[in-house]
Amino acid sequence: MAARLFCCPQPLPLPAGPMMLPVASFLWAGYKRHLSAPAQTIEVEAVGSSVTQFQPGDEVFADIGQHGFGAFAEYVSVPQDALTLKPANITFEEAAAVPQAAVVALQGLRDNGKIQPGQTVLINGASGGLGTYAVQIAKSFGAEVTGVCSTRNVELVRAIGADHVIDYTHEDFTQHQQRYDLIFDIVANRSISDYMRALRPGGHYVACAFNPTALFLGPLLSFNGRKQASSLIHKPNRDDLAIMQELLEARKGVPVIDMCFPLREVADAMRYLAAGQHRGKVVITVAHKRV
Repeated sequence: MAARLFCCPQPLPLPAGPMMLPVASFLWAGYKRHLSAPAQTIEVEAVGSSVTQFQPGDEVFADIGQHGFGAFAEYVSVPQDALTLKPANITFEEAAAVPQAAVVALQGLRDNGKIQPGQTVLINGASGGLGTYAVQIAKSFGAEVTGVCSTRNVELVRAIGADHVIDYTHEDFTQHQQRYDLIFDIVANRSISDYMRALRPGGHYVACAFNPTALFLGPLLSFNGRKQASSLIHKPNRDDLAIMQELLEARKGVPVIDMCFPLREVADAMRYLAAGQHRGKVVITVAHKRV
């Protein structure tokens, strides 16, 4: 299949709401084999006449998943309600690694998992782009956190705050005597019965990765109220992104970036991410020259 490139002048914002934003860097998110680029960190280039919250030069970040995503470009036009000011103490690349993954982790732990201070929380898949946020967010809630990862990632997971780290190449957490108040599952590599067995009475299992048993049978498995199982449905939310902004500015969390690729090497970035060996996030950087 052939591809064609059309060149045109730099687009201008519409007369009213949208804003034109030159993309500084954006996140490449991977879930199994689905790849996309919904999280962006950008500087406002121009605004429509009805825009009141931002002005040219503002540094912002956003999850634009509800406004179309899946491609890579130097400019994007989005409504102001999708944007939040970028934390001042992190780089564009670090900010690009925040919006979707951090909010997914926050919503899964808080809304589905009902996380509380002092609870024991296990993060299955603690070294990936989502898991690194889940560990840090769970700690910010005052939980005792156990992270599950491979041997090469043990020190990383411990460094971002996990109280305990299980190397899955040597241990199977479902076979331990330890029971957890909340299991946040990013990998979905165990049966639902294994996860439920590892929960304490009244505990919550939250499937972030696609787990059909949790999705379709979760309500049935949770019917007696002793243990709960649910699947996370991510909802892009600027208020939750503002919470992450505050956590980052308070240095209660740090984006973990594996590699940055320039836009011209986006195909290499795709291959690297698809291999599934990355730690934290893979970020695409876009050089921008003002005109």
